[in-house]
Amino acid sequence: MQIEITLSAPPGAGYPARDLGFLLHKHPDHVHERDTAAGKVRIFFPEVGDERSTAVLHLDIDTVGLVRGRNRQSDGLLTQYVNDRPYVANSFLSVAISRALGQSLAGKSRDRQELADRPLPFSARIVPVAAAGGTEVMAELFAPLGYEISTTLLADEGNRALYDMTLSAEIRLQDLLKHLYVLVPVLDNAKHYWIDKDEIDKLLDKGEGWLKDHPAQKLIARRALKNRRALANIALARLAEDAEPEEDPETRAAKETAEEILEKPIRLHDLRLDSVVEVLKANDAASVLDLGCGEGKLLRRLVKERSIARIVGVDPSVRAIEIAAGRLKLDRAGSALSNRLTLQMGSLTYADRRWQGFDAATLVEVIEHIDPPRLPMLELSLFSDAAPRLVIVTTPNREYKALFDGMPEGALRHPDHRFEWSRAEFSEWAGRVAEEHGYEFEILPLGPVDEDHGAPSQMALFRQGAAT
Repeated sequence: MQIEITLSAPPGAGYPARDLGFLLHKHPDHVHERDTAAGKVRIFFPEVGDERSTAVLHLDIDTVGLVRGRNRQSDGLLTQYVNDRPYVANSFLSVAISRALGQSLAGKSRDRQELADRPLPFSARIVPVAAAGGTEVMAELFAPLGYEISTTLLADEGNRALYDMTLSAEIRLQDLLKHLYVLVPVLDNAKHYWIDKDEIDKLLDKGEGWLKDHPAQKLIARRALKNRRALANIALARLAEDAEPEEDPETRAAKETAEEILEKPIRLHDLRLDSVVEVLKANDAASVLDLGCGEGKLLRRLVKERSIARIVGVDPSVRAIEIAAGRLKLDRAGSALSNRLTLQMGSLTYADRRWQGFDAATLVEVIEHIDPPRLPMLELSLFSDAAPRLVIVTTPNREYKALFDGMPEGALRHPDHRFEWSRAEFSEWAGRVAEEHGYEFEILPLGPVDEDHGAPSQMALFRQGAAT
């Protein structure tokens, strides 16, 4: 099975088509080989010129190794040996793209980054490809992405015919490779390896920027996750979250400023973050997971604490992650900081294996931004699946609003808050969570304590223990 990638350079393009070698990180004069678990990948250039250049990625499947105890979902010995897996483009080809063209898949080019960042006239010929649903499914998958599609029927196998397929579009190479990585196995509707929750992350990573708006999103998620409905539903829910319009920086800053103006006289923001850091230090937390890290205000404090060896910030907003990375200067960070600190985009309401193994997790003014019906999902993913030994949660105290000048009756401190709890409501929630997941808890006030209204904010500390 193979993919032929062709770059054209029309008159006045400003680049030679032979720059395809730079974009693929492969010298056109050489044959490049790489071993994968499925077999050997070879990349070579049968055509190199200023107006047109072509690179071929050819995967030679190891047919014996393919059945040597690797298929956990086998349909039997006969199916292992009598099948079309070594000969049609499928998920093996996606693995080959990832292993042999990883830098190009990530959108990187050491010598021609300006070309990697712009749409170029590419065509990709995939042969042979099995299409479960024929040319109608090809159009459903690729036409919305702007491709012109041409096909030649090679063998009519009913609902899963074999084709020689060529896709053409003016597109970035990175996007072309991502589309092929995801959609070739979807077209084939069969994956050669075991599917679990990790596959959701792969799908959303390679689908970033295009899958959430694709009209065949449900079909893609279902087939990419091997028709496992539970996994497909999780993927679709996460895509729906990502599809929510993200606030522009000015609107977000205005909202935050309004809340900060209310709290400024009591320096609540600094007090809250300083208190969280002190609790982490007092509990000897050497690894910290900051959920809803936003633009990195707590992270900037944590990196100064040398006793904390591993820090991961997670936020569902791509923009917030970008701002945090900029403020933390991760693009210029040395290996010491890069090894300690990682930023991840992710939903807070779905289990993520990357959250496991931490000493502590923090949610600083986060839960009030989550719709109440989704809180049980956060509880399960954090307290049951990730299960750090210490969890710190801070949230506003609704009762204290009566002391803020000019605060209208019934108003929330921040326009994005879904709720604000009283001290009793927060204590009731913390007690239930602790009992259900085997934690002990205590609640501490944050800020000056009023005799009638309590403190402006409140902090719950959950510690793993023998809660009864």
